[in-house]
Amino acid sequence: MRKNLPKFFFNFVCFLVYVFLLAPIVVVLLSSLTTTEYIVFPPKGLTLRWYTELIEHPEFMQSFTLSIIVAFGTAAISTAIGTLASIAVVRRQFKGKTAIVQLVGSPLLIPSVVFGVALLQFYSWIGLAASPLALILGHIILTVPFVMRLVVASLVGFDRSIEQAALNLGAGPIKVFYQITLPIIKSGVIAGAIFAFITSFDDLTVALFIVSTDVVTLPVRIYTYMQYQYDPIITSVSSIMILFTVILMLVIERILGVGKVFSSKN
Repeated sequence: MRKNLPKFFFNFVCFLVYVFLLAPIVVVLLSSLTTTEYIVFPPKGLTLRWYTELIEHPEFMQSFTLSIIVAFGTAAISTAIGTLASIAVVRRQFKGKTAIVQLVGSPLLIPSVVFGVALLQFYSWIGLAASPLALILGHIILTVPFVMRLVVASLVGFDRSIEQAALNLGAGPIKVFYQITLPIIKSGVIAGAIFAFITSFDDLTVALFIVSTDVVTLPVRIYTYMQYQYDPIITSVSSIMILFTVILMLVIERILGVGKVFSSKN
């Protein structure tokens, strides 16, 4: 009995953590099905009315499309920059290396509101108007540190003798990178890309300072909508965001086998 107690306690704590993480999602999903004109939980009746009424609000779909474009652009560029920067940081010794690493990671230490205000002032100074490009550039600064941390972790303990063997056999540096280095560190690269995408897609604080009437991301659209109305359309939009994220994770797992990569690495 005493031997099973630590295991039982551990399982119980894990159960509480899962409940704490999943309960808000369940509340949002069920609240989007209520028949009332306001958000309530548990829902009073079940209906898909609030999903069909999204057709009358095309601005949500426009913002959703914009958020997807910005998130994909941010993830692609941040992953490329973060991966190359990580290789340089781990494998090269140069003056100011510590200062550069700290500078790249500084957005993680600065409050988002302060960063958003600074970014707005900088864009005004250089004359860059609100646009998807402005959003992507701002999100790249936020997400590169996440990519670097994960890729650096994959590079630690990397056996470079494999690369040296390939070079001795006649393979060029680019071929070695794409056929040897990148497949070995792909778990960190993929994880970094996912973090960058989610961070950009869910960002509200920074985007709130950059958007305009024509350029509004989905989190900002939800925030402004809730200032004046509080009907279940909000929960239906949030449910679509949740389902989209789940589907994206399943597709990535199906195609790339991220879970298998991490389990085999551990």
